[in-house]
Amino acid sequence: MAHRHATPGALEALAAFARSAQPARLLAVLPRPVVEVLSAAADVILVAVLAVYYVLEAAVFELLPRRFTAKSVDGQVVLVTGAAGGLGRQLALRFARLGATVVAWDINHDGVTETVRRVVSAGGLAFGYSVDLADKQAVYRSAALVKREVGAVDILVNNAGVAFGRTLMQLTDQQIEATYNVNILSHYWTTKAFLPEMMRSNRGHVVTVSSVTGLMGCFRCTDYSATKFATVGFHESLFTELKVLGYDGVHTTLVCPYFIDTGMFAGVKPRLLPMLEPGQAADDIVDAVRTNQVTVTLPGSVRYLLPLKSLFPAKLSWALMYRLMQGPQAMMGMKPRG
Repeated sequence: MAHRHATPGALEALAAFARSAQPARLLAVLPRPVVEVLSAAADVILVAVLAVYYVLEAAVFELLPRRFTAKSVDGQVVLVTGAAGGLGRQLALRFARLGATVVAWDINHDGVTETVRRVVSAGGLAFGYSVDLADKQAVYRSAALVKREVGAVDILVNNAGVAFGRTLMQLTDQQIEATYNVNILSHYWTTKAFLPEMMRSNRGHVVTVSSVTGLMGCFRCTDYSATKFATVGFHESLFTELKVLGYDGVHTTLVCPYFIDTGMFAGVKPRLLPMLEPGQAADDIVDAVRTNQVTVTLPGSVRYLLPLKSLFPAKLSWALMYRLMQGPQAMMGMKPRG
């Protein structure tokens, strides 16, 4: 289910009132245990009120047509990593159609050039940069160049990723390091490069394209899945920091898609759900960004399966995975890369 973060004035006032209660004053007339109980009770009441409001808000947002709830990205600068093909290219094309200036980053120069050509052919505006995201200094140099040549980035989409499709003992040390460098460490470098301008204006959006494998490990993914788990933790912690520090205008969207048919997982044949089509996945992600959704799982039905691994006994969870879903068997068909 999509989650949005928006708090109306009345609820903000209620929260502010709750925060304004001075325990020190109460401690002057009441024992500390009593004050702590009263404080906890006040928080429970506040959360209950917020719960009712947020559930109703989510229901209304789901029912309203997107034209009433989606923000405009016209004229904004959207930087997409991993934009040489696949999902990244589809995201670039869709943001450009909405009037955004697209900045395409990828180590694949020819692929970036083709993405820019397609955006321009469709009447959009795009800039392409060949960037090795595994190289921290290259990321910082390219970020500085983008700021000079294009301007401040309004929406950062951390999409780039690599997968080798090998078991732990088949992976080389270099492949493991490459997976971490691209799939998670690059998020630190890109976000640190572009977030300061967003924080100064209290306006912007950071999008993390993770994976369902970042919520549940799978066969031949000790490197890939681990880095995707890391992106979830990175993103949720970033969300927390921005909220606590008061940057409510800087939005974040975490996307955890099922397998997307981009060629990265060539040979994989899922049993219960077909692979996602890149264009549809890109449409869903752009829609999530424009409506400031906090967390998105694609397809939405997958979110109902994920809690089972914690609720069920371990042996039952494994039986569901191996016998019913046949996840490991599906991954056995993946064509190793590198």
